[in-house]
Amino acid sequence: MNQTSFLEFFKKFPIILGEGAVIERLRRNTDFELDPFIVNSAFIYDKAKRTALETIYRQYLDIGFQYDLPLLLSTPTWRANQKRVAAAGYERRDVNGDNFRFLDALRTSYSLYAQKVVICGLLSCQGDAYNPEEALEPDAAYEFHAWQSMKLAEAGVDFFLAATLPAFSEATGLASALAVTGKPYIISFVVRPEGTLLDGTPLIDAISGIDNAVIPKPMAYLVNCTHVSIFRSAILNEINSSSFVRTRIVGLLANTAALNPEELDNSTELLEEEPDAFAQSVACLHEDLGMKILGGCCGTDHRHIRHLAKQLTSGPFELETIKQPIL
Repeated sequence: MNQTSFLEFFKKFPIILGEGAVIERLRRNTDFELDPFIVNSAFIYDKAKRTALETIYRQYLDIGFQYDLPLLLSTPTWRANQKRVAAAGYERRDVNGDNFRFLDALRTSYSLYAQKVVICGLLSCQGDAYNPEEALEPDAAYEFHAWQSMKLAEAGVDFFLAATLPAFSEATGLASALAVTGKPYIISFVVRPEGTLLDGTPLIDAISGIDNAVIPKPMAYLVNCTHVSIFRSAILNEINSSSFVRTRIVGLLANTAALNPEELDNSTELLEEEPDAFAQSVACLHEDLGMKILGGCCGTDHRHIRHLAKQLTSGPFELETIKQPIL
């Protein structure tokens, strides 16, 4: 899918279903150990781990296919930056490219439905996503993220998603690194109920700051790793009262626990929300706030995404459908 195709895809559909958690689900499976440096990015090189990864992605693909919803999948490359790939001992492998090709093969196996599946190259911050004090300054962030950005671009991802970003400074430099590739990209923040990023920057200032500093600017913004109640509070806070914020932010990949980042980071057990309750609260963001990309993050699995897909397809809007049988 080329740049024009993805932009047309994004404009075409009123709703795009996001995947649910991947890394967290693998972490709960005690049969598999996550790599201390690149987490799940090397799973594709081990038969049993690759099968576990494929099972999760196919669950999300099956749900998208069943409900005929356009679907967003993210490459398992959240921590696959140059420094971590080298530390993990995989510098001679194309970790980012191989993970895209793994997902692309899964997508292709769904025949005509593959036309409704987009794959983003997933990146994140250098340090702790819940600790803005570890964030890089813009110039350092550009240099740090340029390598992974180019590797994913060369592999052929449809677009980029820079996710779980806690600070304006690193988000600006990361955006610059993505902009150089010429591919569309989306920036996704973790937010507080007060309407700010974790570093205290108001959402409206972070978005306008990046839009004004980076050419081309992000095609849109998301929020992820945030409960729907916190997202609503942030978006509706008086500091973000301008319609500009709701125009530029197009969706949420939601947690199931209404905890702040510090509480989540220190939690010793998984706090889950019932799939139906999760689905209802997230689906309402489309009608209430015009959100287009809706999916899951921490605490979610295929049950939550299935209930969300059911809610989204029973709403007052219609989706274009593929008439021919696919499988």
